[in-house]
Amino acid sequence: MRTSPNRLVATIFGAVYLLVGLLGFAVTGGVGFIATEGGLLLGIFAVNPLHNIAHLLIGAALLFAGLKSVPVAKAVNTTIGAVYLLLGIVGFFLVGTAANILALNTPDHFLHLASALVLLAAGLGAERGTRTATV
Repeated sequence: MRTSPNRLVATIFGAVYLLVGLLGFAVTGGVGFIATEGGLLLGIFAVNPLHNIAHLLIGAALLFAGLKSVPVAKAVNTTIGAVYLLLGIVGFFLVGTAANILALNTPDHFLHLASALVLLAAGLGAERGTRTATV
């Protein structure tokens, strides 16, 4: 199997997001499913059960893509990176409103923006000069 930055990034991020999704449930006991303020993961990042499920779904998609093929990993990295970029920006305007159904806080926004940069860099920049076979 050929090594690929996109597959590596997708696999690592997928495993991390799955772990974060699972760990989030340890701090959301008693927190409403779409509560606008959640428990603090690592004492910093706010999460509620919906946010945890989002992490699990994103982690599963990234892990699947990383294990599948280069074109799939590239597409999923780019797509999730774009969504995280949008969420990172829009999230700043959601804090303190009823629309904050993921219980986002400011550290979440910066983490989402950092994730977006890595995923988009891999998805849009890696393997530019190489040809990949579609599988």
